[in-house]
Amino acid sequence: MLISKTETHLPQVTEPRNPGMALDLDWVRNVQANTSAIERRCKTLPGRRSVKKIHQAAWLCRAVSLIDLTTLSGDDTAGRVRRLCAKARQPVRVDLLDQLGLADLKVGAVCVYHEMIAPAVAALQGTGIPVAAVSTGFPAGLSPFHLRLKEVEESVTAGAAEIDIVISRRHVLEGRWQALYDEMQQMRAASGDAHVKAILATGELGTLRNVARASVVCMMAGADFIKTSTGKESVNATLPVSLTMIRAIRDYHERTGYRVGYKPAGGISKAKDALTYLALMKDELGDRWLRPDLFRFGASSLLGDIERQLEHYVTGAYSASYRHPMG
Repeated sequence: MLISKTETHLPQVTEPRNPGMALDLDWVRNVQANTSAIERRCKTLPGRRSVKKIHQAAWLCRAVSLIDLTTLSGDDTAGRVRRLCAKARQPVRVDLLDQLGLADLKVGAVCVYHEMIAPAVAALQGTGIPVAAVSTGFPAGLSPFHLRLKEVEESVTAGAAEIDIVISRRHVLEGRWQALYDEMQQMRAASGDAHVKAILATGELGTLRNVARASVVCMMAGADFIKTSTGKESVNATLPVSLTMIRAIRDYHERTGYRVGYKPAGGISKAKDALTYLALMKDELGDRWLRPDLFRFGASSLLGDIERQLEHYVTGAYSASYRHPMG
């Protein structure tokens, strides 16, 4: 019944932060995306990788450690955030973790709006769980640029260790790569020591080639992570978009030696989907990208389904979803 911690907790590795590089427009223009080939590859993924029993439980526990537990609602309150942070500290029921031998399991981060940073930081004090703040006029990213930069600076001052910024989609749609690069570079500078996740809002970029080119430009400008979506678009994380972005990350690593993280967000709510994304990361980038410093799920409801699957592994029976509340 017990899961080896080596299967769920890889040792911490100090990874050099991506410093970025000068904008290479030849590289950007040469980036292509074979949509039909990408879609064919993705259709094979759910059936090609199947893990069962203790191995499935171990992978699901790994997925828990990679979740950015998120609340981004207009009616968020300090009380709701404190409850979410309590779930982050104890993501799976104590009795289940005891039987799995993983009493110290926790999520990757808690993600909130700027106004909720203070209660989140207070609730997570001493846990080592970072607070991520969405910024730069999230989700549309259309507020005045100087205010977007100021929002980043204030979120860092308030205690956010990670900043999820949104790019200006129009720069991508109009092919204005220098403008996108300059914007991303200034946002990285405003974030200081806080790590930056660049949200591409891929559902609004039109083509996979645009997604690939935007990914490369943001990495050149110093993004620590590239992220699919705000979760507010009509189309969020998909496997074709993920494969496109992951291969851009691989290309960037091969050319520069720096590893950039990846965060699919929006629409990932089932444990089986999490397993598919983990298998994709392992296939394309290897085990090193299965740690919280290089891979995150932007999700909340996903955790509830994973907890149900872990209860089934421990007890042999499924429980109702209300037995696994978020807070």
